[in-house]
This record gives sequence, C-alpha cells and structure tokens, in this order.
Amino acid sequence: MAAYLCPPAVIHGEHTVRTSQIVAEVRDRHPHAPWAPRIDGIAAGTGIETRGWMLPLETAVAPGAGGGLRTCGAGPAQEALAREGFTPQDVDRVIAALEAIPAPQTVQERTAPAWEAVRSYGERAARGALQIAGLDAADVDCLITSHSTTPALPGLDLALSNGLGLRNDVMLLPATQWACVAGTRSLALAADLVAADPDRVVLVVVSEALSTTYQPADDTLESLIVRLLFADTAVAAVVTGRPRRESVLRLDAAWHHTLPGTQDLHRLETRADGTHFVMDRRGPRAVQETVTAMWEWLRARYEDAPDAWHPDVLLAHPGGTRVLEYMEQTMPDTWPSGLLEYSRESYASGNRGGAAVFDILRRAHDAGRKSGDRAVLYAAAPGLTATALEGEWL
Repeated sequence: MAAYLCPPAVIHGEHTVRTSQIVAEVRDRHPHAPWAPRIDGIAAGTGIETRGWMLPLETAVAPGAGGGLRTCGAGPAQEALAREGFTPQDVDRVIAALEAIPAPQTVQERTAPAWEAVRSYGERAARGALQIAGLDAADVDCLITSHSTTPALPGLDLALSNGLGLRNDVMLLPATQWACVAGTRSLALAADLVAADPDRVVLVVVSEALSTTYQPADDTLESLIVRLLFADTAVAAVVTGRPRRESVLRLDAAWHHTLPGTQDLHRLETRADGTHFVMDRRGPRAVQETVTAMWEWLRARYEDAPDAWHPDVLLAHPGGTRVLEYMEQTMPDTWPSGLLEYSRESYASGNRGGAAVFDILRRAHDAGRKSGDRAVLYAAAPGLTATALEGEWL
C-alpha cells in the first residue's frame, strides 16, 4: 500500500474565543436552564480554555435581519392593524416595536459567511501544503476535499480547483459527509489512488467551520457541550506514491470499521436557524467499540511479534477526553506511556473534527520524530464509522 505523506499545513481559526466568553453568553441567555448552576463545572470538565474560530463569537450570536416581522413583512402587518381600527400613529408604533424584536439568523445568514471562510482557509491551507511539498498547483493530479458543516454545491473541490488554478484534467473527489473521519479516510483513499498509479500527486484539503453549529437558542445540555467543544481549522497535505525529499511518513496499511445501527447517535440537523449538531450520550461508548476493534486489527497485523511491536506515537481523534482515557486504559501494558500526548495537546484547544488528525500529525512532526518510529492514525465519526492507518516515520 505504501504511500508517502508530506507534512501538513494547518490554518487555525484566527478569532480566539475563550471558554469564559461562551459561559457568559450562555448564562445570560439561559439563566433558568436546569444545568445553569453547573455550567462552570461542565465548562472546566472539557479541559478547553480557548479555541480558534474562522468568524468571531459575535457573528454566531448576532440576531438575524428583519426582526419579529421577518415571516409576514411590514406591509401585511400594517394592513391587518389598520383593518382592526388602529390609527396610523398606533400602527407605526406597533410596527416599530415588532421590528425591534430580535429574530434568529436564517440558514443563509449563518452559513454564507462561514462558507466564504471555509473556501478562503481551505485555499490558504492548500497553498501551504504545496509549498511544503515543493510542488506547484500544476503538479496535482487528484484533489480530495471535505467540509461537512457548510453544505454547498458546487463544493470546496471546485472552489479550490478554480482558486488554485488546477489543471482541467485533475480528478476531483469531494467528500462532504466524512466529518470527523475525514483526516484518516482521505489519507486511506489517497493511498489507494497512488497505489494504482505511483506517479500520482494527491492533494488532500479539509476545511471545517464547526462553529456554525453554535446555536444560541438551544437550551439543552448537549447543546451547551457542543458550544464548548468545537474549533475551526483548515488543513491540507500532499500524498505521493513515491518518496520525496519532503516526505515524513510512509503509510503502510488502512483499516475501516462501521457499527451498524448507530447512525442516529451523533448527527447534523438543518433547521430554520441553521445547522445543529445533535449529540447522544451513548456516543462515547460506541466510539470505544471501534477502538477495541482497532486494537484487534493491530494485534492480528502483528501476531507474529505481539510482544515486540508497539506504536511509538498514536495520532487519534476520538472526539472527547472519555475516549482518550479509554484508549489508554485498553492499550497493552507493554506499550509505552505518552502515546496520546499530541492528541491531548490538540484537543486542549478544541475539537477540530475532520481536520484534527492532520493537526495532531503536525504537532508530532514539529516536536520531532525519529526515522523508524511506528505511527497509528485513528479517527471516528458520526455513523458511527472509523478509519485507522498504520505507518512509519521517515
């Protein structure tokens, strides 16, 4: 399967949003929520103090245009009031009062600026990845993209094709619904593509504005947790079928796993005010099942040397601290400690969804890895589905 990965480019959201800001906004908006007395403890339990967003917090919580008359409009309301005998002066006062009522943003108001940010950040990451790999846009043979939180047609693939000036014969492979598994699954697909043609150059770009799931009106505990977790990030990397001077990791094998009947545990829902990420408390336990299955895959892969082999670094995006803890608890006792340090470091500034594994990989690269280090990359996504890769540092 051998595929060769160059260091990824990682572009973090430029607007720093502090957890204290989110807590203050939510407490002011939902003072009587059942979980309100526990909000400080819940926030502290995430272990996240700041995260980067592509757009500022003020953009997410701002009211929409049109006020309380958005649905029917001022004209019909004026006519109805006049028919009921209101004087022109009273009509004007009522209309002014109704227009002043804050209304939630519409899907268009919320998504349009986020989509522009996703495109811009994605292009910056793509250009960075090509520069890191010592390549030009003309060298790209295939482009794989993912952006699950800003639905668009045409999508990021065509936006980047035009923005980067790719050749018109480049294979475009958009994968909008990969979500959190985009990092590992895109690499697995890229590895298959270069295995079929070792001369191919594959560019992978994942750009996620997860902050679009911040919905101010939601008053559920799950919605509070979503507000606290997510960060915005764009990442990109080049995969080739032959080693390059810039290559840092060889990918040797891929593994995929899907749990039947778990498609409703975590999901995106589009409502009148935008995209909502719906969490289910059973989700972490289901993700743990995929971790157990991954351990079994690795055990079978190295059954001839069960005591001698172990990864030197584990680049895992499981979505939360509970699963990170489970991974550590279920590792073989002979494995070294600290395998998840880069995953924890990345998660401390937010859940980056499909961009997470590339961010974790970049942190490991910048910290310095020695040639021959064995690496395992893992991610799980709503579905529930997971993909892992195993390879060696160059």
